[in-house]
Amino acid sequence: MTDTDLIFHRKGSLGFVTLNRPAALNALSLDIVRRFDPQLRAWAVDPTVEAVVVQGAGDKAFCAGGDLKMLYQAGRDAAGGLGSAPAIREFFYRQYSLNRLIKRYPKPYIALMDGIVMGGGTGVCQHGSHRIGTERTLFAMPETAVGIFPDVGATYFLPRCPGGLGMFLGLTGARLKAADCLHAGLIDAHVPFASLDGLIDDLANLKAQGGALPTAIAAVIEWHAAFPGTPPLQAHRRAIDRCFGLERLEDIFAGLDAEGTEWAAGVLNTLRRMSPTSLAVAHEAMRRGADLEFEDCMVMEYRLSQALIAGPDFYEGVRAILVDRDNNPRWNPASVEAVAAAGVDRYFQPPPHDDLRFTDHNRPSEK
Repeated sequence: MTDTDLIFHRKGSLGFVTLNRPAALNALSLDIVRRFDPQLRAWAVDPTVEAVVVQGAGDKAFCAGGDLKMLYQAGRDAAGGLGSAPAIREFFYRQYSLNRLIKRYPKPYIALMDGIVMGGGTGVCQHGSHRIGTERTLFAMPETAVGIFPDVGATYFLPRCPGGLGMFLGLTGARLKAADCLHAGLIDAHVPFASLDGLIDDLANLKAQGGALPTAIAAVIEWHAAFPGTPPLQAHRRAIDRCFGLERLEDIFAGLDAEGTEWAAGVLNTLRRMSPTSLAVAHEAMRRGADLEFEDCMVMEYRLSQALIAGPDFYEGVRAILVDRDNNPRWNPASVEAVAAAGVDRYFQPPPHDDLRFTDHNRPSEK
């Protein structure tokens, strides 16, 4: 990590945050999260800053997520070979606090979601006031493939997607382009990549009258927006809503099997490759999150993160996908049925160390 991994600068009335680790697909490190938060707070009370724009450097990614290899190594270095080391606890605590700061930010927060947007990267864009995708946007929540769960506020925003889309995305890790993101409510507008510079110039020079800055920003974005095309997911919406709206995880598996289509068979095969523990925890967390306030979701997610990081599947998933790259994780337990029999309530209990808490200091406003 160097000071150039996260760049802050001003353009007109805009404050810019640039995630600048293109070789690592702009993945979030602990040091990045440590620096991101105080700058947002400073701009929140700076009268010369009208709005904040967040972007990723390079031509591949906005942000591909948290630095899983760092978490993996920190856990491996902990006593017993896996567990919630202090660096792991701090990373999740600070990251979730940052997510909450963005959610309650008192000024327009504009995320330019150009390129890969996955995992932890969604936490620095989804909670902003204006989310912009391009033809290069590739969105996914792939956590169940590495033994964890869709977090950074996903237990709040995924259940609020239309129909069964949120549960589908959270369990399968399906990858969406801009048209599907717009269909799912994960972006507010599609702006072609070639138009982003013009959009930024117009935003930097914007002076709203009568304090209606968010409305003026939305109008500028709409001026630069373009139709992204027909969303491919639309063809499968009825099946998604039918299957992923079912009560139990086992029912979702059975519903997909009963569909009898090539698409449903492919989705079922995808689910069978995921961590059964992660699937069960994610399913229950999204069910609960549908009825929770944002802060309550974040507290729940912190508890889940600490419980799952102390179990075997995260380390096995990262080993198989990112370290050894054999793509052959050996999950424990190995089946959804075994996880269901054992139950998942224990993952939702407070951690043995401090719980996630929010104070007035990190609650600058409500929105």
